[in-house]
Amino acid sequence: VANDARYAATVGRRVTTTVGLAYTGDPTISHPFDAAVIGGVAKGLAEGGFNLLLLNLKSKTKAENYTQFFIRSGIRGVVLRTQAASRELCVDIARESFPHVVLAERFDDPRVNCIDCDSKPESMRAVQYLISLGHRRIAFATHSIPVRDHADRLEGYREAMAKHDLAVPREMIYRYPATLASGATIVKMAMSAAIRPTAIYFADWALAVGGIKAAHKMGVRIPDDLSIVGFDDTNMRQAVHPTLTAVCQNAEQLGTEAGLRLTELIAGRSDTQFRVTLPAFFEINESTATPSGGRLIAPGDNDVEQPPAA
Repeated sequence: VANDARYAATVGRRVTTTVGLAYTGDPTISHPFDAAVIGGVAKGLAEGGFNLLLLNLKSKTKAENYTQFFIRSGIRGVVLRTQAASRELCVDIARESFPHVVLAERFDDPRVNCIDCDSKPESMRAVQYLISLGHRRIAFATHSIPVRDHADRLEGYREAMAKHDLAVPREMIYRYPATLASGATIVKMAMSAAIRPTAIYFADWALAVGGIKAAHKMGVRIPDDLSIVGFDDTNMRQAVHPTLTAVCQNAEQLGTEAGLRLTELIAGRSDTQFRVTLPAFFEINESTATPSGGRLIAPGDNDVEQPPAA
């Protein structure tokens, strides 16, 4: 009866200043995005006098609900990272009205507090930029595990290609784990294809960097033989040669916003649910150019943005 009523003892309970960070699926804490976003969360929480603690949801017993588990663990609020297969856990926590925020995901359920970055519009812009350079065979590489932000980038790619009546054959979309090795594999496969792409949009920084390294080893010139657009959560685009043209998001800002809003919920300064979407941006650098044997589209042709003059 106590569990069904979501009862949690308050007598003798020590008030803490701890916020939990929990993964509903496999932890990805070593990924540069997670490192940057967690740093932002810690910064946002510090302004309210809170600390961040890594929490293992698997240590919850079957007899207790999430609120009881969090209180037993001395947790005042929780920051959640999730994947498609385990999104329902976020909804379960939201149903209990425990202070929470889900990072880098989007939910239709209004009870789920979430903060993400919408990279679809800038992904469309990036692909349209490639088209304006004269590219027609543009491949797309994404994480093999379904996640919301990669889905946004794929939708942007598809819509930009469709807008200009460009086909997207199945073999032009690569789905691999987001690792350097996978990026290398994708470039090797693309360069050995019967009809090679002249450009690839990598929806993850690790795929892009792995692809660039493999291209250098293979003697594939970037951007002369292959243009590459990547995605960057931090400043990784500046650490490769040539400097990566990329769709970018500020992961630290995303985390800071999450931390600030969560402290407001915990402190009782806000009692409403929230869904916040921050914008991405597109940055043109040195890894993209007119394809070999290609041409620049004339101004106004196909209604795409023209590349800046050299």
